[in-house]
Amino acid sequence: MPFFNTSDGLSLHYSDKGNGVPLLCLAGLTRDSRDFRYFAPHAACYRMITLDSRGRGQSDYDPEFMNYNVLREAQDALELLDHLGLAQAAILGTSRGGLVAMTLAAIARARLSAVILNDVGPEIPPGGIARIMEYVGLRPAAKTWERAAETLGNLMAHAFPDVPTSRWREEVEAFYVQTPQGLSLRYDPRLRDALLEQAETGPAPDLWPLFLALDGVPCGVIRGANSDILSAGTFAEMQRRLTALQAAEIPNRGHVPFLDEPEALALIHSVLDQIK
Repeated sequence: MPFFNTSDGLSLHYSDKGNGVPLLCLAGLTRDSRDFRYFAPHAACYRMITLDSRGRGQSDYDPEFMNYNVLREAQDALELLDHLGLAQAAILGTSRGGLVAMTLAAIARARLSAVILNDVGPEIPPGGIARIMEYVGLRPAAKTWERAAETLGNLMAHAFPDVPTSRWREEVEAFYVQTPQGLSLRYDPRLRDALLEQAETGPAPDLWPLFLALDGVPCGVIRGANSDILSAGTFAEMQRRLTALQAAEIPNRGHVPFLDEPEALALIHSVLDQIK
């Protein structure tokens, strides 16, 4: 399995498969390359690259937990592109990965051939942040994948009303490692400490300038119709401010769509068709 070393000495895991338009897939906050397992069967026409961000999946944990921040993770993405010898790549960013993509638009726009944001935008409602903080860095109370799948399915039923138990079982297997002592996280729990300390430094920065840096880059946004992270109002305002932005709302999905939904796939292919 391939790894590369960052400029500050961490070993990060990535995958690089297929041919065609280079598409770098950046996962959600506590997730890793497994975030894109449902999309992968539909990506045969792309060079699909995934990255386990520092502290996630098979990548090294950072002894300086405050390095778990969007700017450093954007730098890691650029260093991966350099490692692969890629002058440009399209970005498919889920949640945190989308924030990284917007940051890249602001600091290294020439490296982006296209950007697709999965259920994230320049404003995140406080309620969504509060829900995320209920679980980040904490081991689940459930001791087995079976019990965790049942718990997660019940918790998410209002936002994902048509998702079968089998999909939630796949999800918890991606989120957690089964051990004799129960379930453990697939990421550094100190990610929670980073989020808490960053929140104490002051109000969140205005992300609209980062989003508007995408102007002129082929781009799209996917929203789960029941999302508590990308509100309907922000979704509409994004389209108003970037008139070329392609947008798709996925019914019966909250945060985040799985990216195998027909509407999500249609948008991804439509944006990337612009740069083939």
